[in-house]
Amino acid sequence: MRRDDICLYLSPDDRAELQSLLADRNTPRKLVWRAGIVLATADGHGTGEIMRRTKTSKPTVWRWQERFLHEGVDGLKRDKTRPSRVPPLPRETRLKVIAKTVQESPPNATHWTRRLMAEAVGISPSSVGRIWAEAGLKPHLTKSFKVSNDPMFEEKVTDIVGLYLDPPERAVVLCVDEKSQIQALDRTQPGLPLKKGRAATMTHDYRRHGTTTLFAALDVKSGQVIGECLPRHRAKEFLRFLRRIDRSVPKAREVHLVLDNYATHKTPEVTAWLEKHPRFHLHFTPTSASWLNMVERFFAEITARRIRRGSYASVGDLEAAIYDYLLQHNSSPKPFTWTKSAEDILARERRALNALDEIRGNR
Repeated sequence: MRRDDICLYLSPDDRAELQSLLADRNTPRKLVWRAGIVLATADGHGTGEIMRRTKTSKPTVWRWQERFLHEGVDGLKRDKTRPSRVPPLPRETRLKVIAKTVQESPPNATHWTRRLMAEAVGISPSSVGRIWAEAGLKPHLTKSFKVSNDPMFEEKVTDIVGLYLDPPERAVVLCVDEKSQIQALDRTQPGLPLKKGRAATMTHDYRRHGTTTLFAALDVKSGQVIGECLPRHRAKEFLRFLRRIDRSVPKAREVHLVLDNYATHKTPEVTAWLEKHPRFHLHFTPTSASWLNMVERFFAEITARRIRRGSYASVGDLEAAIYDYLLQHNSSPKPFTWTKSAEDILARERRALNALDEIRGNR
């Protein structure tokens, strides 16, 4: 096989780009010798000299000369796709895997794994993984859900979301709840510190030193939190916290409290106190919908950032850590932003109810 040496003309821009690729230490090796082939050809060197300089074969030199003639510098930067040596799975096999994944369960398990599905269909586990990835299926994962059966779900959602998105003027909207039974856990052994290649460690066993309950009221507008740790979780403690809120909020302001349906919030003592303080207005979340109370987001943060990984020798140490977190949080508060409208929430609720009705009807 013979071929006469060819001549290439490089524009100033193409030459500058190829030379920058050669000078860049991060350029992939294969792109370096491709650029070298084209530059050497444009400088008038023959095939033998180009082979010696780039340490490539004659067909390789010819291939990339021809690629540059047809596609320019962009053609040097990409490889042509090659057909896989493994023949693709038949469409019927892929559909069978998808159908079994979503409609059936394995005889000895609650969900499919790649190996179980591979044995059932007669293909490799990696093929099962590719089919699931293409179809967006993740049978190893499950998400929990709870659909509220509150008959006043729509009214309560509309009311509370309205407070978040369009709060009343000259009023304070507070999301109130209790994080009860926070345990003061003292780890029995010290953990190892964080280092390169190893996460920090924490022993799983501990000694209990009692519990406390964090009463918290999150100001929707400012993000500040009124918090108090109390030993019990009764109407008596809740009344004490209401009085704390009453002292903290200016008397000229109306106070709207978002609460859950815990019995402590509805005792005769609490009702009597609220009647004497008409500026307080209570808004109860629907049953099984505590996620509607934004203070839950604050509880998640204080748990993850301050409580869960701590070690406390007493309830006093635990409460000191909580009060320190509250102090630092309130020094530079950042309010949570509610983004979902009531219509969006109610539409999702209706879809969930319709799906549940359909499942029940098929049984």
